[in-house]
Amino acid sequence: GGGNHFIELQRGDDGFIWLMIHSGSRNVGKQVADHYNHVAKRLREKYAAVPAAFDLAHLPLGSKEADAYLAEMEYCLNFAQCNRDLMMEEVMRIVHEHTRATFGKPINIHHNFARAEVHYGERVMVHRKGATSAEAGQMGIIPGSQGAASYIVRGKGNRESFCSCSHGAGRRMGRRQAERELDLALERARLESRGIIHSLRTRHDLDEAAGAYKDIEQVMADQADLVEHV
Repeated sequence: GGGNHFIELQRGDDGFIWLMIHSGSRNVGKQVADHYNHVAKRLREKYAAVPAAFDLAHLPLGSKEADAYLAEMEYCLNFAQCNRDLMMEEVMRIVHEHTRATFGKPINIHHNFARAEVHYGERVMVHRKGATSAEAGQMGIIPGSQGAASYIVRGKGNRESFCSCSHGAGRRMGRRQAERELDLALERARLESRGIIHSLRTRHDLDEAAGAYKDIEQVMADQADLVEHV
């Protein structure tokens, strides 16, 4: 993938080195989402549930279109996990080659997906965009920006959040805004002064600079009722 996808090595406060990968189905998932969004818009007049001016559309559960979308979305999630598994396998091979390290059990968590769940006594579709599942006891990952800490967490199963937590630090600037307003030399110096290997090479990389993201420590403090810091 590209953009905010990464391979990261960090020392945890448990003394171990953690290998973290953020990537997904990349373009396949986007194409599936775009295709079914267009299908839903074409069918909007047929179902007439929401005025066209709202620019919202849906696929009724049980329809052949909804069934096809859910099946293809599941394929994209599986494809994304295969991508991550292969990348992690290669990173582990390289690390082992240089250190003879052994590795613990991996943690995998999806984001940008929908699934049927029961909340408040009703079976509903929960769509997590920029969010991940945080069921009670479920292990999760919340990455920070370049040069910031990332977190391994355990879900608290908070029903008010539909058992969800954030997927990461979250942006405080849009991509184009970051390219226009951030100082490349300053952002590079901020990381290099701490000995951090980074990917800020040109002004076009500023969309992923630390200055474009929220403070992960504040983000974690704000969701202390959703996840436990492991």
